[in-house]
Amino acid sequence: MKLLDGQTIGIDLGTTYSALAQLNAEGQPISIPNSDGHTTTPSIVLLGEQGHVIVGPSPERVSVEPPGNIVEAIKRQMGSKTWFKEYQGKRLTPEFVSALILKKLKQDCERTIGPIANAVITVPYYFNDLRRKATQDAGRIAGLNVIDIINEPTAATLAYAWMRGELGRTERRDEEKTIMVYDLGGGTFDVTVVSYTPTHFRVLATDGDVMLGGIDWTNRIVEHLAEQFRRKHGADPLSNPETRLVTTQDCENAKRKLSKTAQTPVELYYEGKSLTVAVTRGDFERMTNDLLQRTCDTTELVLQQSGIELGKLDEVVLVGGSTHMPAVFNMLKEITGHTPSRELDPDEAVAQGAAIHAAILEAKETGGSSRMAQAVIKRLRSVTASDVNSHSLGVEITDTKDRRLKSNHIMIPRNTTIPYTVSQRFTTNVPNQQRIRVRLLQGEVPDVTACAIIGDFTISDLPANLPAGSPVELTYSYEADGRIRAEAKELTGGRRATTEIVRDGGVSDAGLDAFQALAREYQVD
Repeated sequence: MKLLDGQTIGIDLGTTYSALAQLNAEGQPISIPNSDGHTTTPSIVLLGEQGHVIVGPSPERVSVEPPGNIVEAIKRQMGSKTWFKEYQGKRLTPEFVSALILKKLKQDCERTIGPIANAVITVPYYFNDLRRKATQDAGRIAGLNVIDIINEPTAATLAYAWMRGELGRTERRDEEKTIMVYDLGGGTFDVTVVSYTPTHFRVLATDGDVMLGGIDWTNRIVEHLAEQFRRKHGADPLSNPETRLVTTQDCENAKRKLSKTAQTPVELYYEGKSLTVAVTRGDFERMTNDLLQRTCDTTELVLQQSGIELGKLDEVVLVGGSTHMPAVFNMLKEITGHTPSRELDPDEAVAQGAAIHAAILEAKETGGSSRMAQAVIKRLRSVTASDVNSHSLGVEITDTKDRRLKSNHIMIPRNTTIPYTVSQRFTTNVPNQQRIRVRLLQGEVPDVTACAIIGDFTISDLPANLPAGSPVELTYSYEADGRIRAEAKELTGGRRATTEIVRDGGVSDAGLDAFQALAREYQVD
């Protein structure tokens, strides 16, 4: 890690809203407002004419724009090699669209605190390595030196412990707490159990879903309203992109109102016909019960995997805008026996935790920012952490009876404390085999096609006349810094090969340079 001259900040790059924060001189994580004076910015990109891009446009502006000009929920596409947006004759990738959001956050913040150079960006715990690389690429395209990618629940835990005055208090070294962070955002979901002392925090278990969030709750109201319209008028309002866009905005507002009121009307207009439906909180909770149950099942699984009894859980912490829904609060209270804590701001906590992590890295690398009090720097430098891997790591193996059959053999199961190293022996498949191809996989299931390929290397020039079944040893390491290393050694002749997967980014350096140049061409407001 290398810090550049300039301010160091933390960023929550969210599916529906994004935020930016920094530690002040007194050690308080402060959310930095955007040009509109708000501490969160909608993660919506409007691609206008002549390279004019608007990030976080108002609902009124969105409603009058052609839907093809609007990009929403790009976070769900991070790491995708097939998604792109055609704009002015160019193909914009998820990394580039996300970079436009980051560019907006950066330039708004610089009006307040001055030039920004370094950033920690958060991701859902359940993001795989491809998605993490894409997030890092987005930061680089936006002109940021991304010094780390941190998991959102880890950031929330930092914010929780730091703002309670517990983290970094070396005089209270032995006081340990265990909390569960339930993070339900606009587009992703994580639940994580974390144990921490004032000087060290460690993740015990985590799980989640990168395709589950508040958007899905909103869409249930959209479908409910559209179905009522079809029954009354015999026409499908969602077949029209403009109507779908406006209806989704209205249903999002209705969802938010239902967190505070028992009933709200929602109106739908299409082809000169109209419909008003009174949606009650009970209706809403019934039509989304299966979504809530998915988070409930994951929560119970993580609690089980953590090995922590409910009676020894100190707190259940809510993070993410979708935790405002009363059903979430009630469900968690029922299954854990704890009244969930709303001590953190669900919309800003992750960015503030990222800012704390950024300050910790800065303090350890350079001795701390000159604007910070020495007591704050001392606290920051005393904090350490240990983590777990969110996805299992395996290797592709071939069935000895049918070589056409391949499967994922897991070597490092998810929720393994890292750093971790494991060695296992395998065998060659055929007589006189000339080379051994090693494919490293990330995923939970045996089906290779359902896993992500994260590495691929070959041992060549094996000894002549090597019999089938000759031993091969594979050593797999997952380092604390996120690097994945593997070494394969053919034990008869001693031939070996190694690989290292570093989160350098999924886009080539040349591609990043081209995207950076293109980002500078666009005017972002």
